Amino acid sequence: MSFPASDWMARYVAALNGDPELRLVGGFFTCDVLLDFETVRYLVRVDGGTVREVVENPGYDRPWAFALRAPRHVWDRYLAPVPPPLYHHIFAMLMRVPEFRLEGDTLAAAQNIRALARMCDLMRAVPGADHA
Repeated sequence: MSFPASDWMARYVAALNGDPELRLVGGFFTCDVLLDFETVRYLVRVDGGTVREVVENPGYDRPWAFALRAPRHVWDRYLAPVPPPLYHHIFAMLMRVPEFRLEGDTLAAAQNIRALARMCDLMRAVPGADHA
């Protein structure tokens, strides 16, 4: 299967937890992040830059600090081998793609933005995430 199925998510978590750059920039990154891909949502529990747990389609009883939300077509553009203008980085999408939203505790997101950006960049490295 491919993005954003649960097998892709498992490969993504393995890539995150094996990435030395994320360990370096995410050493103080500890919070729960919701990744909303429109067809499926994942609660990603991060502790010190390491993913400790992933909950697929969490209920309302599972709080999160902040969420990255976008329709599937926006994620597909972001994950393209050569993303179109404005879809190459989460900063660009946050500023210029209205469908891409950061919701919740924006201070927590801003305090960990380098780790969060690295997490998003690593999505492209996971097999099954490429979109032509």
